[in-house]
Parts: sequence; structure tokens; C-alpha cells
Amino acid sequence: MFSFFKRFKGSKESDNAPEESQTAPEALAPEPAVEAPQAPVAPSAPRPVAPVSADTQPAAAASINEPEPEAPALETVEIVPPPMQDASAKRSWLTRLKTGLSKTSSSLTGIFVGAKIDEDLYEELETALLMSDAGVEATEFLLESLREKVRTERLTDPQQVKAALRTLLIDLLKPLEKSLMLGRAQPLVVMIAGVNGAGKTTSIGKLAKHLQSFDQSVLLAAGDTFRAAAREQLAIWGQRNNVTVVSQESGDPAAVIYDAVGAARARKIDVMMADTAGRLPTQLHLMEELRKVKRVIGKAQDGAPHEVLLVIDANTGQNGLAQVKAFDDALGLTGLIVTKLDGTAKGGILAAIARQRPIPVYFIGVGEKVEDLQPFSAEEFSDALLGG
Repeated sequence: MFSFFKRFKGSKESDNAPEESQTAPEALAPEPAVEAPQAPVAPSAPRPVAPVSADTQPAAAASINEPEPEAPALETVEIVPPPMQDASAKRSWLTRLKTGLSKTSSSLTGIFVGAKIDEDLYEELETALLMSDAGVEATEFLLESLREKVRTERLTDPQQVKAALRTLLIDLLKPLEKSLMLGRAQPLVVMIAGVNGAGKTTSIGKLAKHLQSFDQSVLLAAGDTFRAAAREQLAIWGQRNNVTVVSQESGDPAAVIYDAVGAARARKIDVMMADTAGRLPTQLHLMEELRKVKRVIGKAQDGAPHEVLLVIDANTGQNGLAQVKAFDDALGLTGLIVTKLDGTAKGGILAAIARQRPIPVYFIGVGEKVEDLQPFSAEEFSDALLGG
């Protein structure tokens, strides 16, 4: 089943505008232009986010000088289940997930067909897990646990062994199954990072649509100021979802995101997501720039960013694990988005992450459509991986 989103019930904090005494960012570029959505809003579309323009910004700035009323105390925490999917949509997602992981699952499921429970079975299983990029540590852990389970429960049928492996895999992946919590701050600032080509910008667009289904207003910041295509791509997603995109040609990424946080606070936006330029962990000067962006976001709003997400491409296998470790060491990651699981033979990478760096996997993607990005479920993933 889908993960649950949490939001705080009651009045939202009213201290959403930055104060005049706020520290300026380390390097502030000229104020960015804002690309407002062009497409008309359909009656059934989520509530629009009005564009931020040069005309409206002075008014926002003026409101900063007004005395701030005391924020009411938050009363209770309410669990809000995700919007219900009809049965056909749910089946469609599970089918896409199983199809996407078929290259990984084919090597695992065939082992148990007409097999004897002997050393050959364990050797074949070890090879299949390593080939799926589960990694040495996770593979050894699963095999040792499986041997013990077979012995203590006196399993004699290969399908029983397969069911035991499924249980062990779910237990291993369960710590990664965690929800994104909404309503902790206004705006909730989400910083997105990753290497080139991992699918950051596309994931941001899909996630914006997902958040709107929870009646969350969204603002996007095009922090990839070096690549015109990235800004254009984000602008297209902004038009599709009818949300404002703050962008600027060249300039300092930290300054663009700083201004976007200020605009989101002034306009009482629920979630502000910041795109960043792709970079390899070995590019130390670019990793330092990313740390600077995070520091500047903290100056724009206390406690921000509230989420630091890394987008990884499942096809990179063990390189994906190396990326998780490097970005986590640099930024302190709070969650992962795993993309391009469709067609990969390396779906076991989540087992490696769970064993070596168990950072929550908020979403997984198995295609290009908006509905192809869904919350991670350990049980659904394990069933797809083992052909359950």
C-alpha cells in the first residue's frame, strides 16, 4: 500500500515572511525573473499559484515590515491517507513495476523452479543477487539469514524457500519505507540533488503534481543556472502543473534559490522545491557549491532545507550506492528518489542501500508518465523482484 503523508492540523505558522534583519546569502545575484505559467487552468485543476513578478514583489516586501502576530500553537497531528486510487490504476502501477523489474526478477525466480535445496541452490542465488547489484554485504546477509530460516523451520520445498527469501527481503527493505511529512513548516523547503542525467528535473515535476493531489501549493526554483535546457524543462513542468517557476539565466544558484524561498514565504506557499545542477561526487568544487546552497537556504529560512533528497538512477547499480554515501556525507540526506527502475537488471541496489546506508526511499519511478512515480513499498517491491 502507499505510504502515508503526515501534516500538522490547525492554523499554519504566520511567521512566513523573512525579516529585514535576515542575513544575506553568500553571493547574491540580480533578482531572478519569474516564468509564470501560460496554460489556462482547467476547472478541475489544482488551485493555481499566482506568478511572482516585479510588480508584486514590493508589496510582499512591504508586508515584511508589518508586526507579526504570534503564531498559534499546533493542536494535533492528523494522519491523512493518500488519495484513493481505483483498482484499475493500482493494478496498472503494480504491472508496470513488475514489468520494470522483470530483468532483475527473471534471474532470481528461475532458480527456484524444480530445484533441490542444496549448496548449488545457494550458489545460484548468490550469483543472481550479486548480478542484480545487491552488493556483497546485503547478499551475504540474506543468504546467511535464509540458511538459518531453512534450517530452523525445516523447509523442504523450493517455493517455501522462495517465500522465506521474500520475507527476509521485505524485512531488509522495510526501514526504507518512510513517508514525506507535510505541514512542518511554511514553506516546506525541499532541496533536490543528484548526478547528471539521474532525472532530477523530471522527478521534481512529477512530485509537484503528486503534492498538488494533497492540496499543497507548490513553487519551483530553477537552481540549475548553467544549463538552459534544465530551466526550460522545469518551466514546462511548471506550466503543466500550473505552478510558478523562479529562474534566472546564469548567475549564482544559491541567490536564485534564496529569492525563491523568500517569495514562497511571502506568498504562503506550502512546498518550495529547489532544483540543482547535476554533479559528480568527485567534482569537489561543485560539491562545495552544493554545501553553500544548503547554507544559504538556511539563511533564507530557519531550519531549512527541511528535506534534502537525492535522485539516483537505478541503472547505475553500485555507483548509485557510492553516490548515496558521498552526497549524504556532504549534505546529510533525508530521502531518496530512485528513478528508471523500468528495464534495469540492477533492482537489487535498494538492498545494498538498505544494508549499508539506510536512507528512506520516498519514491520510485518506473517510467516517464506522472503516475509512474509512486511512494516506495517494501512489500510491493519485493513481490515484483521475486515475481510474487
